[in-house]
Amino acid sequence: MEALCRYFNGCVAALMALFAPIVPLVWCVVGFISFDFLTGVLASHADARREGAEWYFTSAEAWRTAQKLGFTIIALCMAYLIDTLMLDFMHLNLTKLFAGFVCGVEMWSFLENACRISSSPMLNYLRRWVGGKVRKEVERE
Repeated sequence: MEALCRYFNGCVAALMALFAPIVPLVWCVVGFISFDFLTGVLASHADARREGAEWYFTSAEAWRTAQKLGFTIIALCMAYLIDTLMLDFMHLNLTKLFAGFVCGVEMWSFLENACRISSSPMLNYLRRWVGGKVRKEVERE
């Protein structure tokens, strides 16, 4: 039993060492998804208050965010494995590209939620400006 425990601990330590370089990217993605979740809850509350409806929090929202977070971290690890073990000669930086894509999508969602929470003209302008920049880049490519 002790040998099995040592083997298991060695495997866990090896996996932690393998994925240690992407820990900052994982925390960055966790932060962006968490802030999007929090602003989504606040935006839902603001919408309900504005409509005069009763607001309630469902655990389905939290579970959906937890699933999204889990799948994103797994995909980030998969991109890292492709980047370092399979296509290391190409220097694609797939891990950073994927993390940047996820964080960009979460930032866009954060801006949408911020516009729902606050009717600030500056936030609406910022959301339209970022959307225009993204559209220009997509059309250019």
